[in-house]
Amino acid sequence: MTRIISGHYRGRRLTVPEGRDIRPTTDRMRERLFSMLTHSRYPTMQDAKVLDLFAGTGALGLEALSRGAAHVTFVEKARASLACIKGNIEALKAQDACTLMPLDASKLPPAKEAFDIIFMDPPYRQGLVSPTLSTVLEGHWLAAGGVIVCELATDDASELPPSLQILDDRRQGQQRVIFLTHA
Repeated sequence: MTRIISGHYRGRRLTVPEGRDIRPTTDRMRERLFSMLTHSRYPTMQDAKVLDLFAGTGALGLEALSRGAAHVTFVEKARASLACIKGNIEALKAQDACTLMPLDASKLPPAKEAFDIIFMDPPYRQGLVSPTLSTVLEGHWLAAGGVIVCELATDDASELPPSLQILDDRRQGQQRVIFLTHA
C-alpha cells in the first residue's frame, strides 16, 4: 500500500498497478526525502513548481502537492502508469494543480518553464540516470537555485554531468538518493 504521508492529503491511499513494472518509492523513503527537503537548505516546498520524472504512481509529486507545492508536472511514458497517475490525481481532486506529460523522461524537449524541485526515479540499472540529467540540463528544466532529487540503486555508478554539484548523498538498503543542483 502506498499513501500520502503528510499535508493536505495525509493518509489518502494511492493506487499502484499490479506487476513488477512499477517500483514506487517506499513510504519510509518518501518520508525521509521530504524531511530532508523541509529541514535543509533546499528550495521550500510551499508554492514550488515540481517536476516528477519517471512518475510511476505519481506518489512523489502528489506528496509534494499535499505539502504545499503550487503545481506538479508528471512525466511518464508507460500507459499503465499514466492511467494510474491520472486516477490518483482524480481521486485527490487535484486536476487543477497537475499536468500529465506522456513522454520519455530521458528524452525531454526544451522546457516551457523551469522547476524548483525535480524528482527523478528511473528504473534501476538501465542506464537512464546520466542521459536524463543531461536532457534536464540541456532543456533548461531546472530553475536557478533548484534541486534535483534522484533515486537510484546503491550500486549505480552513473556519471553525473560536471555542471551538477552533489548537495547530499544518502543510502537506505538498496536505495540511494542524491540531491543535486547547478555547480
